[in-house]
Amino acid sequence: MAVVSPDIVGLAAALGVGLLIGIERERSKGTGPYRKPGGIRTFSFFALAGAVAAAIENPWLTPATVLAATAFAVAGYVHSAKHDPGLTTEVALVLTTLLGILAYRHPATGAGVGVIVAIMLAARSRLHRFVLDQLQAQEVHDGLLLAAAALVVLPLLPNEPIDPMGAFNPRVIWTLAVVVMSINAAGYVALRALGPAVGLPLSGLAGGFVSSTATHAAMGSRAAEEPGLLRPAVAGAALSSLATPVFMMIVLAVANRSLMMAMALPMALAGLGAAAYGALFTVRAVREKGDQGIELGRPFSLRDALIFTATLSAIIFAAALLERFFGATGALAGVTLAGFADAQAAGASAGSLVGSGRLQVPQAVLGTLLAFSGNAVMKLVVSWVAGRAAFTLRLLPGQVIMVSLAWAGWAAWHWLLR
Repeated sequence: MAVVSPDIVGLAAALGVGLLIGIERERSKGTGPYRKPGGIRTFSFFALAGAVAAAIENPWLTPATVLAATAFAVAGYVHSAKHDPGLTTEVALVLTTLLGILAYRHPATGAGVGVIVAIMLAARSRLHRFVLDQLQAQEVHDGLLLAAAALVVLPLLPNEPIDPMGAFNPRVIWTLAVVVMSINAAGYVALRALGPAVGLPLSGLAGGFVSSTATHAAMGSRAAEEPGLLRPAVAGAALSSLATPVFMMIVLAVANRSLMMAMALPMALAGLGAAAYGALFTVRAVREKGDQGIELGRPFSLRDALIFTATLSAIIFAAALLERFFGATGALAGVTLAGFADAQAAGASAGSLVGSGRLQVPQAVLGTLLAFSGNAVMKLVVSWVAGRAAFTLRLLPGQVIMVSLAWAGWAAWHWLLR
């Protein structure tokens, strides 16, 4: 079977990048004596020039090619600066040359970046309108705050416990805060893009697969800030609970298959209950006609995220104390208490205890269900703190249904074992 030479693949990828960006620039360069200097041929030639320079592997040729593209771009800018002071085409030309080099050496990466560049160039008008007409100062401020929290603060924190109990991992704790802010920001974006009735339920469902408890906090904050969003926020929080039994089964499949099989029926029933209750509030939110004129508020609240994180950290520390000082009994109690912070972590801990022989499967099932129930209680506590009574009381029946179905599944599992 014939194999295409890597050189041919690299050159073809570079040419494709040049043509793609060049087509977009050709359509926007204008006509007449003041048109932009770069079009489909110019961009294709410079992309190929970068690829050829990379293929020859002369240490001076590649920098010289980039320098030539830069000189051409500067000359073009001097020619058109009086009539069009923008630098987009000139910068794109130099970038296309660099992408030609990258495409020759790494075709898939170069081609992918080239597509992204072409999309950004084609969407320039929409991007300008979004930034100038739609993006608000508070949104820019909160976006920068979230970026700093995730990209500056988080990588600097140590990723190991700093206390004798092994409970306080600064990076894990701060990650929880970032998760809460991110879920709230995602809900805000969904609100703007899709409207409250659809946006909040969808973002809540997605957020649940990151942290259902954090999603309850985020949705509660949104409902407290704007009472008109109460039903959509309840729908988002309720649908996020669907992720808890799903994740629990995934974690148990990795931690201990015997425990997973024993928990299958309880978690399946709990998931059905969460899905039905969330769907009920989603339908009500869609039918509601009072969405117009609602104030969207801020993308997220740093204060709410920090309160949520501090609460979970205290519970995790208490669970670690129980495990350390009370042996197997404390371990089971620790699993239960850990569920208040994270049901999946409690399931993983129970599976590990079964694997090491410190707990039998029936004991581990009981501990995991207690942890699952405790997690539901914690969601209600977080909902009360973030969203107050109206939000929490609407979520209460859904949590009761979900937990009751889980225990009913446990009772049925015991009956089947007889």
